[in-house]
Amino acid sequence: MINEERVILMTKLASYERGRGKKNVTISNFFRSDYIGFQLLKSVIYATMATGIVVGVYLFYHFEDLMQDVYELDLIEIGKDVLKYYLILIAVYCGISYAVYSYRYHKARKSLRNYYQNLRKLTQMYDS
Repeated sequence: MINEERVILMTKLASYERGRGKKNVTISNFFRSDYIGFQLLKSVIYATMATGIVVGVYLFYHFEDLMQDVYELDLIEIGKDVLKYYLILIAVYCGISYAVYSYRYHKARKSLRNYYQNLRKLTQMYDS
């Protein structure tokens, strides 16, 4: 005879394996520090690329004005300001990324812990 509780649990486990389970397993294969460090590195790279694009678009848009005033500009001071704003952007972005990826890691571990508890429950159902 079919045990309805067992079928419901098996369906829930199969649904998890096909959905969030794949992503959560890949996340939990990393140590916490490795996962967060890798994600922070990607965040820094993407933020640098975005900053480069924004600066490039700004320079392209204001190219004529910049060329007229090139001898009157203090390029070192402008470079310092750009570097300062870039470092502030990276620091804020890394802080936000750290919080987000730390939360995702903990959420994935908790979800997998629940999944393994349900697997143990299913095994006990078969044993009894």
